[in-house]
Amino acid sequence: MADEDIVQYDIDGPVATVTMNRPRYSNAQNSAMTYALDEAFRRAVDDDDVKVIILAGSGKHFSGGHDLGSPEADHGQEFARVASTWWSGVGRPGAEGRYAREHEVYLDMCRRWRDLPKPTIAKVHGACLAGGLALAWSCDLIVASDDAFFADAGARFDNIGIEYFAHPWQMGPRFAKEFLFTARRLSAAQALDWGMVNRVVPRENLDAETTGLAREIAQASRLGLALTKKAINHAEDLMGLRSGMDTAFALHQLGHSHVGEVGAQLDPEEVKKSFAARP
Repeated sequence: MADEDIVQYDIDGPVATVTMNRPRYSNAQNSAMTYALDEAFRRAVDDDDVKVIILAGSGKHFSGGHDLGSPEADHGQEFARVASTWWSGVGRPGAEGRYAREHEVYLDMCRRWRDLPKPTIAKVHGACLAGGLALAWSCDLIVASDDAFFADAGARFDNIGIEYFAHPWQMGPRFAKEFLFTARRLSAAQALDWGMVNRVVPRENLDAETTGLAREIAQASRLGLALTKKAINHAEDLMGLRSGMDTAFALHQLGHSHVGEVGAQLDPEEVKKSFAARP
């Protein structure tokens, strides 16, 4: 698939919709998709007529998480360019290169998208697994269909969960522990009850509900929306989000190093079974 097809970009009045387009692989994220998303978000930010951005996924699922096994998977390979990382070890062997790559494509990118000066809404249906959580959590609001479900099985594979470790802030510490300890799927109804999503609607109403919310938000001034978003994000950072993520990312890398030291391999099929077996 050509890079320009991996992410689709559409405009409808003041609303831009950015759609992940790898339906055959449940919109699993490789580096090509990550950079295509970054370009699409930048395009929306640079367009003065766009006031709200929707992030969606094509096909049956919003996101199956990181790409661990498709023909276009690129884990452990160099990537074409660096958009945001401060780390200088890109392309180097061992933990140094892995740290740099994951900081770039899984942590820094999501932080960039969280801080976009325009409101963002994740339109979630079907699976939102592991790395897919980071995409949804980077958005300001989440509208989920009633068939959506969420999971992160990282603790079952000698790690703490995804690199963008926002779990305690998204659902509270106790629910975050249960979510990660058990690796069970969280239904859309439970996610709403735990405060992780804004709205849950029937699948057939998802497009209309999300677009309606975006258009309602777009009635506010562009500067007012940007300043309000910045104030709330700063308050969340004062609650420890950013520093907590930094610590969690280091622990995540420790988990990777342990797996490498003991010679274990992350089997994509085992990951799939873990998610499938935890209703």
